[in-house]
Amino acid sequence: MTEPIRLSKRLIELVGCSRREAELYIEGGWVRVDGVVVEEPQFKVLAQRVELHPDAVATPLEPVTLLLHVPAGYNPQRMAEAVGPASHWPDDGSGIRPLKSHFARLTPCIPLQAGADGLHVLTQDWRIERKLREDLGKLEQEYVVEVSGQLSPAQLKRLNHGLSFNGVALPPCKVSWQNETRLRFALKNPQPGQIVFMCNSVELKVLGLKRIRIGGVPMAKVPAGQWRYLAAKERF
Repeated sequence: MTEPIRLSKRLIELVGCSRREAELYIEGGWVRVDGVVVEEPQFKVLAQRVELHPDAVATPLEPVTLLLHVPAGYNPQRMAEAVGPASHWPDDGSGIRPLKSHFARLTPCIPLQAGADGLHVLTQDWRIERKLREDLGKLEQEYVVEVSGQLSPAQLKRLNHGLSFNGVALPPCKVSWQNETRLRFALKNPQPGQIVFMCNSVELKVLGLKRIRIGGVPMAKVPAGQWRYLAAKERF
């Protein structure tokens, strides 16, 4: 009886490519085994039908960055661990084809405020990770905050400039009403608990926090629990 062989070896036999090219084709999601995409070069095949996509290119995989919409009440870390093809936003316009390798070695960046939902960044790209770490003090983050209570014009002015947190004067930020119950906060590097503290200091009760933008990258219309890719032209 013939012994099973690695998919990469079978592909080499079929198309006459090098071992490295075979691995790149397979890891790039260009190879099907009995009609099903297989992305593991070491996958064992025997008599199955192996096909290479006609548009296949043998190029190294680029690291990706995922923008996840963490739902209200969910732990961002657990949500990140559950990210996969099934929760990919169908209207993602990045043009990137989801691959199994995109969900490995993802590093979370810029934590959400405690109790907040919304935009959470996960990346494989060390350049993105370094930029978000080094530019943290410069990048504006935008939160929509659901509140209850009354806010006078003078108190709104205090929120924009005039509060101290943990004994340190807070830098100016942009706070405005989005509607009758939601405030928009645009601020740089908010400290843990800062937004709730700011609201409480003007006698507002926080009912919910949602981050919708980091720098020049918005969450867009990604539904809660789904994610999209950072597009090539997007910059934090």
